Amino acid sequence: MAEFRYGPVELYLVGFEGDRPDPGVLSALADLVEGGLFRLLDLVIVSKSEDGDIDIVEIEDGDIVEGLGDIELAELGIAGEEDIIELAELVPPGGSAIIVALELLFARTLAEKIAAAGAVVLSAERIPAPIVNAVLDAAQSEGE
Repeated sequence: MAEFRYGPVELYLVGFEGDRPDPGVLSALADLVEGGLFRLLDLVIVSKSEDGDIDIVEIEDGDIVEGLGDIELAELGIAGEEDIIELAELVPPGGSAIIVALELLFARTLAEKIAAAGAVVLSAERIPAPIVNAVLDAAQSEGE
């Protein structure tokens, strides 16, 4: 059977109003990591001034990030420089964001089984939670 050191990884850009990420969101992320659903591989903080100047802070071992507690990053630098620059452009002036690389620990076994069977994933798509909820709410109200 194929054994993978890592499961699938997702790269998120989460935007915030103001010049810094909300510690509550980081705390929720830490809870998910501690619960074993994800492994936090990399974290980058991006802020953009009202004038459009971009500040990028790549978190390194030992850096303290308010809200993350003592969560360690497993693979610093997996968010590549080109990805960071491209994503930073999406942050609105006067806002901030975090770029987070999360390994989907729960999906590692599935990935191993797919590879062991000689199969390949031809497509994978994530539907954002707000869209799923809106569609299901609309379908439910039509059924009433």
